[in-house]
Amino acid sequence: MPSQNKKPQFEHLKSKWTVRQKNLQENLWSKHRSSLEEAFSNARQLAVGSLSGFLLLTSPTAYKLPSVPSLLVANQASAKELDKNIFLITDLVKLLPFELRSLTSKEEQTITEILTRSFGVKVKAEIDGKRLNRSYGLIGAEQHLARFPGDNISAHFDSEEESKLYYSSGMAPGLGAWGYFTQSSMEMTEKDRLREKYYIAVQTFLSVDFNKRFAEYRDFFKYRKMIVVNPDNGKAIIAVIGDAGPAVWTGKHLGGSPEIMHYLERFDGSIKGAVLYFFIDDPEDKVPLGPISMK
Repeated sequence: MPSQNKKPQFEHLKSKWTVRQKNLQENLWSKHRSSLEEAFSNARQLAVGSLSGFLLLTSPTAYKLPSVPSLLVANQASAKELDKNIFLITDLVKLLPFELRSLTSKEEQTITEILTRSFGVKVKAEIDGKRLNRSYGLIGAEQHLARFPGDNISAHFDSEEESKLYYSSGMAPGLGAWGYFTQSSMEMTEKDRLREKYYIAVQTFLSVDFNKRFAEYRDFFKYRKMIVVNPDNGKAIIAVIGDAGPAVWTGKHLGGSPEIMHYLERFDGSIKGAVLYFFIDDPEDKVPLGPISMK
């Protein structure tokens, strides 16, 4: 646990991190990759507070240092939650490739088993012979989607707090891949609201045989549930496929609603990061949308 006299040092690092993070990550991992991977593999023996800081400093896609209080274990409940995150992060970092590439079938199988065990939901890379072009990639920020005709950004939020957080993201100029979520504000259900709030855009058009079996794939992907995981902090969220994209030329592989990006602590631009995204096998529609905690 850091002592009080180290607080200024942490605050200094925090204030400088955004500017220096890219060079720090690249230099650290290029020069000391083998040593870091060895340390990660033995992370369970490290103190909880020290490991938390170490993971955030050395993660190849981390983007900022937390404040000092977030590194301190305040009570037993938070210690257990932090411990769960550390175990998941440690398991994933040993499996994920350093370079951002598509995962192999073996890697996908192992990771889906870990996520299924960690979150208590059935996680799969493929359902009914259908899969996306990849399951590990860069996520970019999406705008809010119109839920019904006449929906607008001023009336889009349930609270003043949400408005302050997400108003600046704006509304997309067009509709999502499936059109409106409902036909009027009066008809909008809680499911419709949550589908827009927690939607992702994925490259459905790059799936094998998508163009040959367009109607079949369109119906399969419509509002299909997926789990999206930030491997750097262990945070995960259940989302639906609400749009198609991003375009290949953007260099991104999927997009997330403002609410998803905020919860996962993923940002766009120069500090965008990678996420894992897999199908949730939930034929009875029992898994709720939104943030999901580890079991």
